[in-house]
Amino acid sequence: MQLEQAHKQILEAISRKDMLMVVGECYVEYVGRAASKLPRGKRLLLIKGDNSFAIHQNRLLRPTNYMMGARIGCNLEDGALVLTARKLKPKETIKVLLYSVEGLHHYPMKESADLRLFGSERELSNELMQDLSFLEPGLNPVNQEEVFRKGVVDILAEDAEGNLVVVEVKRRQADYNSVMQLKRYVQQVCKIKGKNCRGLLVAPSIGKNAYELLQRNELEFYNFEFEIGNPKSKIKGVQKKQATIDKFF
Repeated sequence: MQLEQAHKQILEAISRKDMLMVVGECYVEYVGRAASKLPRGKRLLLIKGDNSFAIHQNRLLRPTNYMMGARIGCNLEDGALVLTARKLKPKETIKVLLYSVEGLHHYPMKESADLRLFGSERELSNELMQDLSFLEPGLNPVNQEEVFRKGVVDILAEDAEGNLVVVEVKRRQADYNSVMQLKRYVQQVCKIKGKNCRGLLVAPSIGKNAYELLQRNELEFYNFEFEIGNPKSKIKGVQKKQATIDKFF
C-alpha cells in the first residue's frame, strides 16, 4: 500500500474512532519517564477508539510499547509515515516511523457493556453472607462492603464471643498484599469500633510468604473451592486450615 493512501485511511479511522490495525516496517522511539528505541523491523500497530496505542511484535501477549488515552497524530514526513501518541501528564511520547505498509484494516466497533463476570469476589462474598457458619459456628454478619478510610471491608461480622471479625475474600491465591490489606482493615476497625477485632482471609490458596506474614500478625486463613457457573458461581465448601504450613503448597 502506498504511504499516501495509508495516511488518508489512518486519519479517517482515527476520526471515526474505529479499531485500526496497521502492519508494516517501522522504527519506534519512546521518550517520557524513561527512553527507548526499537530498531527498524516489521510490527503491528493497534489503535483503538478510546485512544489507546500499542505496538506488537510477533511474540508475547503484551505490547512492546503502549499508551492509554493518548493524543494520536499522523503525518507524512521525508518518505515515511509518522504516527505519534502523546500524553501531557505524565509527559511522554511514542513516535513511529512507518517506511512501508503491508496491511491496514479498520472497523467501526460499538462499545459494549455486556461482559458478565462469574465467580467475582462480590459474588463469593454474597454467597458467604447467606451462611457464615461455613467459616465458623456462631459467626454472624454485621455488614457487607462497609466503607472505611483505608478501603472497603468485604464482610464485617461478629463471632460467638462478641468480637468483630473482618472477612476479606479473594477469588485467586492470596498474596503478601492481601495479608497487608487485611491487617490494615483490622487495625482500623479496632480503632473506630473500639472493640476486639479478628481478621479472616478467605481464598482458594495462599502463598508461603503470605501465610508466614499472616501468622506473624495473628490473622487467620480459610481455604475454599468454588464452581464457576452461569448465572452464578457457588462455593463448594469452606474449610478452616489450622494445620501445618506445608499443606498449603
